[in-house]
Amino acid sequence: MLEFAILGLLQQAPVHGYELRKELATVLGGRRSISFGSLYPALKRMQGAGLIAADDRDLHTLLPAGAPPLTGRRGKIVYTITPQGRERFAQLVSEAGPDAYDDAGQFSVHLANFAHTAADVRLRILEGRRRLVEQQRDGMRATLARTRERMDRYTLELQRHGLESVDREVRWLAELIDRERNPPPDPPN
Repeated sequence: MLEFAILGLLQQAPVHGYELRKELATVLGGRRSISFGSLYPALKRMQGAGLIAADDRDLHTLLPAGAPPLTGRRGKIVYTITPQGRERFAQLVSEAGPDAYDDAGQFSVHLANFAHTAADVRLRILEGRRRLVEQQRDGMRATLARTRERMDRYTLELQRHGLESVDREVRWLAELIDRERNPPPDPPN
């Protein structure tokens, strides 16, 4: 998941490690915090595999024209995606099996890269995620029905809250699927 997220971010522009960590937190939706102890070994491994390149030149010479400025003043190592990294990203973005939607973090990374994903793959991932979340919801409902009498009111409220969250995710996924199947018309020029 970390490799996919990093390649997706580097697909947009070169980034230094600290900025990459902040961007990863955004991509992962705050669900996970990536430590430097995880990030830098992953970057080193990806560099060794030829997926990314590291450069300690001035960051501004590597950014494309019009790119937003990055924070920080110190000289930092800037990471860029290589042609081999672009190939690996294309492979990862085209995967639509259970790994793409079983794990919430992996699903978030796929969703963040939907702009680079084929429509049929997006739809398979969204439908798979919805099926999975519906199964979780059904399991939660069955458990709640069986154990309701044994729960105190606070535990019951916690269970209801969890069920409402899952219901919201199912509705959200249904809306995304509907928009994928019926995209809005392009605005007139």
